[in-house]
Amino acid sequence: MNRDYTVRVSFLFLLFCAAYSLILLNLYFIQIKHRDFYLQRAQQQHTVTLKKTPPRALITDRTDQLIALNKNSLAAFVLPKKIHDRDALQTFLEQHFPTAAERLKITTDQHFMFVKRRLTPEQVALIEQENLADLYMIEEPNRYYPIESLGQILGITDIDNNGLFGLEQIYNEQLAGTPTTYSIQKDARSGYFYFKKETQVAGYSGSPIKITIDANLQFLSHEALKETVDTFQAQEGSILIMDPETGHILTMAHYPNFDPNNIEKIVQEQTKIKPIAEVYELGSVMKVFVALAALEEGVVTAEEEINCRNVKSTTINGMPVNTWKEHGTIPFCEVIQYSNNIGIALIAQRLGTKLYDYYKLCGFSKKTGLHLPAEQSGTITHPKKWSKQSLISLSFGYEVSATLLQLATAFCTVANGGYLVEPKIIFDQKPQAKEPIFSFETIMTMQDILEKTVTQGTARRAALKGYRVMGKTGTANLIIDGKYNPDHNIYTFAGIVQKDEYKRVIVTFVKEAKKKNLYASQVAVPLFERIMEHVLIHDKVL
Repeated sequence: MNRDYTVRVSFLFLLFCAAYSLILLNLYFIQIKHRDFYLQRAQQQHTVTLKKTPPRALITDRTDQLIALNKNSLAAFVLPKKIHDRDALQTFLEQHFPTAAERLKITTDQHFMFVKRRLTPEQVALIEQENLADLYMIEEPNRYYPIESLGQILGITDIDNNGLFGLEQIYNEQLAGTPTTYSIQKDARSGYFYFKKETQVAGYSGSPIKITIDANLQFLSHEALKETVDTFQAQEGSILIMDPETGHILTMAHYPNFDPNNIEKIVQEQTKIKPIAEVYELGSVMKVFVALAALEEGVVTAEEEINCRNVKSTTINGMPVNTWKEHGTIPFCEVIQYSNNIGIALIAQRLGTKLYDYYKLCGFSKKTGLHLPAEQSGTITHPKKWSKQSLISLSFGYEVSATLLQLATAFCTVANGGYLVEPKIIFDQKPQAKEPIFSFETIMTMQDILEKTVTQGTARRAALKGYRVMGKTGTANLIIDGKYNPDHNIYTFAGIVQKDEYKRVIVTFVKEAKKKNLYASQVAVPLFERIMEHVLIHDKVL
C-alpha cells in the first residue's frame, strides 16, 4: 500500500513538474521567443494612432473680407458588412443615388462606403425623411466661397479639401498645413478609457492668404459685365482694374463664370482665368504704344500735321490700308484721338523695327510674373519674319497678340509717369521697384492725347465731369477659318481715371456681340463708364 502511495505521489509530482515545465516553456515563448509579436498585439489592443487635420486656412481680400472659408457639409454613407435591410436600401439608392447603388452591389466585403459627399439641402431632407436604418450621415469640412465671381481666381478644393486649381492649388500646402499624429492608450476591453496621449508627429496649422482683389468691387464689376454681355448677346467679357502705382489687381472679372460652391455643374472652359489665359489681337487700343514709341524716338510731335489722305482706303508701300472714317491733314494727336489707321501706319514707317523693340519694352510677348496658372505670353511678329504688310498691321494692333492683363499693365506705365510695374494678386506692402521706360515728357504728352480722345475723340462716352479720364478704344476683327472676318469682333477700352493723387487703370473687354457693325465706343466704353462710377463711389473719391 505504501508502494502504491509512493507511485501515485511520484506520478502527481511528475505531472506537476510537466505542467510547470509547460508553463515555463509557454512563458519562455511569450516573454522571450515571441516577445515582439505579443508586444505588437498588445499595442494594437491598447494603442490607437489618431491623425488630427487642422482646419484649412482662410483667404481674404484686401479689406480682410473672407472670400474662402470653411463650412461643414454632410456626407451619406453605409456599412456594407452590417446592412440589416439590403432590399430597402438598394431600392432607395437606385431611385435617388444610382451610382452608389451600383457600387454597393459589388462592395459587400468593405466596412465603409460613401454614398454621396457634400449633400445638397434637398438630398439631406430626402434622407432624413426616408429614415433608413442602414443609411447614415456624417459632417465633413469643406470650402465655401461667398463671392461667386472669384471662382476662376481662387479655384476650388476637391472632395477631400485639397486645392484643385487656382490659388487653392498653388498655395495648397500653405493653406492646408499638416496633420498632427497622436498615440493614445486605452482599455482593451471597454475601449473608452484613455490613459496616455503622446504626440508622435507634430503638425502645424495652415497660413492664411490675403489677395489684392477687392471683393465688393469684384462683385459690382461682375454684375455690370454680366448685364453688358447679356444686353449685346455677346459670347463673353472681362474687366480688369489695377492700381498703377503698386501693380495691385483690384478686380479681375470674367463672364460667363461658374459657381465654385457647386462642383457637379462646373464647366472646365469656364474655370480659365481668361484675362491672363487668352491672347487677342486687340486692334486700335495698341496705337497708344505706337504713339509712345514715336514720341520717345522723336520721329513725330503731337502737333505735327499728318496727311491722312481724306480717304477710307489707300495703299502704303503698295499695301492696302483701310480706316473707319476719312480724315485729311490733321495733327498727330488727332490721329490717335480719331483712331485713323492711315495716319498711324505712316508714322510706324518712320519707326521701322524699333516698333518691335518698344512693344517688347512695354511688356508684350512675355509673361507678367503673376504666377497664376495658364498665363500666356502673347506674340509679336519678329522683324526677321516681317512681310510688307507687317509694319502696317503692327501699327494698329494686328500681328501682336496680348492678354488683357498685359494691356492693363502697359497702361499703368502711362498712368504712373512712365514706370513699368509688376502686377500682383497676393497682397503685400512692399513698394514696387520703379523702372522708367519712357521719359516724363513723353508720358505727359501721351496723357494729354488720351484725355482729348475722351473729351473730343472716339471715347466721349467715358468723360466724367470733375475727373481726368484718359483712354483709347479698340475694335478688332477675329480670325475665322484662317481669315479676318469683319462680322466677328472684339471690343476693348483701356482707360485711366484720375483725381489729384488717386489713379486707377480700367480695361473693359467684350467678345463677339450678336449685333453687327458695332464699335468699341458703343460697347466697351459705356461699360467702362459704369465701372468707373462704381470704382469712384466705392473708393469715395468725390
